[in-house]
Amino acid sequence: MQTQKKDFRIVFMGTPEFSVGILEELLQQEFRIVGVVTTADKQSGRGLQVNESAVKKYASEKCIPILQPTNLKDTTFLEELRALQADLFVVVAFRMLPEVVWSMPAKGTINLHASLLPNYRGAAPINWAIMNGEKETGVTTFFIEKEIDTGKVIERATLQIEAHETAGTLHDKLMHLGASVCASTVEKIRTNKAEAIDQLQLTDGEEKNAPKIFKPDCTINWNASVNIIDPFIRGLSPYPGASTMFHNIPKNEKKLFKISQCYPTLIPVDPHKHFFHDKEGIYIACSDYYLRVTELQMEGKRKMDFKSFLAGNSLEEWKKM
Repeated sequence: MQTQKKDFRIVFMGTPEFSVGILEELLQQEFRIVGVVTTADKQSGRGLQVNESAVKKYASEKCIPILQPTNLKDTTFLEELRALQADLFVVVAFRMLPEVVWSMPAKGTINLHASLLPNYRGAAPINWAIMNGEKETGVTTFFIEKEIDTGKVIERATLQIEAHETAGTLHDKLMHLGASVCASTVEKIRTNKAEAIDQLQLTDGEEKNAPKIFKPDCTINWNASVNIIDPFIRGLSPYPGASTMFHNIPKNEKKLFKISQCYPTLIPVDPHKHFFHDKEGIYIACSDYYLRVTELQMEGKRKMDFKSFLAGNSLEEWKKM
């Protein structure tokens, strides 16, 4: 027996902007969101200003009850969560849940993941898909089980990765695709039409992972091919940003640069020329060809286009390290 839409109670769990897009779609589809679980407020900056998650800000605007546990096994939180009497939990870009939480609803707990599972399990699937030069990716909804990102798949949808895609542009596309797929999955569960498939049935060769990205992972290796470096930079743009150290010769100092927009070229490298520029950009030597850079950020400065950088800097003063 299926539950009427107005009586089908959902608790949504998420934190960043990506989650907001999915929550917004569920509300537009007139699903009943009886509560939101998100991260606790954090203090940051010189003034220790309180920062609220994107999901909290959106839920507050929509007058949805909000829970912000610091400990997901805390008895008070668990009691408050049970009191919401949810039929289903929907999780999008949140924390790993203990079994006492994900096993609570009668209809289970589902997660939306920004990859075609079982590929790119982990914290940074959007970044790694681009960094690894994939031609397509997508989204997957699945039932949460004990091992992270391994539960039975309900729906998958594919998206092409464009030639000059960045993590930022792909994030937005996957958010819109994910919103549609998640709403479809919730409706299938509500109407008892969801069919879950074991991920082992979807395995096709070696599986690729998407671990969390740390600062050392963001360093550009200029000894690599331009066709390796280009997707590496795009996969880290705009955040956390691909970085490199350049040496200012007159000042004899090292400066950290982040590169956020680039294009591969077929211009062979002159081993005596690290950099040059023209009206299209700054060209940096890779192992084989030059990479054309159009947007960058020098340590201590704001992000700028290459023309703004050249207006205050001479390429002749810099060399790669």
